[in-house]
Amino acid sequence: MKHKKPAKNAAKAPRPAFVVFGHHAVEKAIQAGRVELLMCDSGRQDQRMQDTLAQYSGQVMQMDKTQLNDKVGHSMHQGIVAEVKAPPVLSESALEDVLQNAEKPFFLILDQVQDPHNLGACLRTANAVGVDAVIVPKDRAASMTSVVYKVASGAAEFTPLIQVTNLARTLKMLKQEGVWLVGTSDATEKNISEQDLTGSLAIVMGAEGTGMRQQTTELCDYLAKIPMKGEVESLNVSVATGVVLYECLRQRS
Repeated sequence: MKHKKPAKNAAKAPRPAFVVFGHHAVEKAIQAGRVELLMCDSGRQDQRMQDTLAQYSGQVMQMDKTQLNDKVGHSMHQGIVAEVKAPPVLSESALEDVLQNAEKPFFLILDQVQDPHNLGACLRTANAVGVDAVIVPKDRAASMTSVVYKVASGAAEFTPLIQVTNLARTLKMLKQEGVWLVGTSDATEKNISEQDLTGSLAIVMGAEGTGMRQQTTELCDYLAKIPMKGEVESLNVSVATGVVLYECLRQRS
């Protein structure tokens, strides 16, 4: 692998604060030092609430449940809401650091996945299996939002999200650096378990319903499918990503 200079200015400008809710998401934000304002239900004095508040040394704003409902737009906040600084979304230059520092780089590439719930779930699974970074295109794709942060359940703090201007160019660069691109497609006969997933690797997943774009498919070194035995024709992209990534983990372990 080629030696490169350290990446400069990999992170974009600081992103505006957004709202997260629920004890787990708020606690992860507190631990990461990202909470700018913490709000809690003044009517709740239970142990779970006490445990969360004990982790935060700043000022806590007491509100009633109606005010918290208005803050997040629903009542499923568990009585705890925080305004947080969003984790940075990195640019292409951050890939240089990963390629330099990882012995066998392991990427997840999402081709135009637009649902923030799916992106958050993919980030969470990617972190669980040891993916070095998740790569998404800048256009027509989900990016970091409060929904993504919440669904990721803390993974957004540890697994980099890299947003690239030209996905095809990034795929070509990764190939030049010795990273094998394995795309998922039901148009091939080879099952994912039959594919060698042990080396420098990028798993490429397509958008909900439409799959990978043609150019993305053509740039993959290999295509593999998830075997299906039932009547459904496809899986949700976050579920399919989980199946593929855990096959990677099985082989790489």
